[in-house]
Amino acid sequence: MSRLLVVTNDFPTRRGGIESFVLALCERLPADEVVVYTAAMPGDTEYDASLPFPVHRDPRRILLPTPAVARRVGRALRDGSCDRVLLGASAPLGLLAPALRRAGARRIVGLTHGHEVWWARVPGSRRLLRRIGDSVDVLTYVSDWCRDRIAPALSPEARSRMVRLSPGVHPDRFFPGCGGAGIRSRLGIGADTPVVVCTARMVRRKGQDTLVRCWPEVLRSMPDALLLLVGDGPARPRLEALVDELGVRASVLLTGSVDWADVPGYTDAGDVFAMPCRTRWWGLQPEAWGIVLLEAQACGLPVVVGRSGGAPETVLDPARARVLDRDGDVATALVELLGQRRRRVAGDAVVRWTWSAAADRLASLWR
Repeated sequence: MSRLLVVTNDFPTRRGGIESFVLALCERLPADEVVVYTAAMPGDTEYDASLPFPVHRDPRRILLPTPAVARRVGRALRDGSCDRVLLGASAPLGLLAPALRRAGARRIVGLTHGHEVWWARVPGSRRLLRRIGDSVDVLTYVSDWCRDRIAPALSPEARSRMVRLSPGVHPDRFFPGCGGAGIRSRLGIGADTPVVVCTARMVRRKGQDTLVRCWPEVLRSMPDALLLLVGDGPARPRLEALVDELGVRASVLLTGSVDWADVPGYTDAGDVFAMPCRTRWWGLQPEAWGIVLLEAQACGLPVVVGRSGGAPETVLDPARARVLDRDGDVATALVELLGQRRRRVAGDAVVRWTWSAAADRLASLWR
């Protein structure tokens, strides 16, 4: 039997967009055809026992393309009778490709995300990215914006072998009425309260601080509105301090990390979804895509999106979206969309990118 070895740093128990991407692809493969090799993480033993496919953990917390890691990954490939490899992130793990070929890999696909954009711009890493592109059979890209910035670093042949593979949404989990009423009741939020929600890791690029800064202006137009910030991350202490500094604690709720199973309900609890993301570090840190934006639209929510990287490409219904530049008027967009809120029905859901479609696209790349 032909089996697939997934080699990745980005896998639960860590949480994030790439982790969700890799896990969703693995879940859509026959369990007896996939083997995962990833880094050691807190709580990994219990988590791995819940999965239907085997997971091998490296002793290290971060996989780097060292000779020792190459030997261990090659052993996992042979022991698992694998002849295909999926690299969860091409940079830097694509540098393992030659060793994996020698170990028996006949076809290697590397996923790219947002961080390969800066690899493509910095001279030293640009050369390494070119080598990776020549070493694998296919490099994927999540958005046209990312492709346009990664492709110039590759050789013409590697560039011609790039294929779009965008993360998607679970339409059976995210849909209008998928649990928002229950979450509102749990949090003590009234059924008629206007709610702006953001479910995203709390890092500065995502723009939760922009939402907090503009919230006093939103309250001047809609005094009963609530800002619901779902998630955790390194920017959370700064956000908490900003909420207190602006005196909006009564109308801003930071939930912290929530169970994965509850995320659809938290998204559905909003009337408007907002992630005014921005590009940082002189263009080196963009928002490559935006899974949470797809999830919100699947729930029928209008969205406010920052014009960063590939995030605008997630907008599926321009009439129910506002794409804003960094200096755009976020407060005005939020008030406008909150003022149009109404009871959502199944017809409001907008879905184009699904995990099933992504899995089908990946399956086509092995041929």
